[in-house]
Amino acid sequence: MADTDTQPHPQGSPFWRFSLGFYRQPAVADACILLQDEAGVDVNLLFYLLWHASLERRLSHADVAAIEQRIAPWRDQVVVPLRAIRRAIKVPPPVIEAGTAEAYRTRIKGIELEAERLQQEALYDMAQASRFGEPASSPEEAAHANINAYQAICARPFPDDAVAAVMAAFSSYARRAGGGRGAH
Repeated sequence: MADTDTQPHPQGSPFWRFSLGFYRQPAVADACILLQDEAGVDVNLLFYLLWHASLERRLSHADVAAIEQRIAPWRDQVVVPLRAIRRAIKVPPPVIEAGTAEAYRTRIKGIELEAERLQQEALYDMAQASRFGEPASSPEEAAHANINAYQAICARPFPDDAVAAVMAAFSSYARRAGGGRGAH
């Protein structure tokens, strides 16, 4: 997956491992795509907020806005353009053979994933440098608060069904993971 020479953790940070595990939960991928496409949600930032929630940390609107502002240049200048290229190649122009285009798309997808991992490592480093948020009574309470804080800074409302799917998956995942305390 990622070059371990560039990572402080052999399997990625605890946040990266949380994200990989959470993304595999039923309905999460579809909900994230809907949130991304319909509301402009940065899924890496959403997962960061959920990771904090798994640690029973409730972030303020100001925390979320500051995090968003710091990570936006990488997302906007690197991750989003890579995603746009990958999606554009999904139906290649007739001049390029479909198999060739798909092989190229697969390579771009790998580069996009690495760009997302780098974004997540930067987010993790931010968490190590300053402890965001306040203690919450439960992971679920923190997740609701963190998602609400994120939605407050976004220009478009989050689709209710996508938020419900993410929250249901998070509740189940947080219970199985013991609240995430072992993931830090």
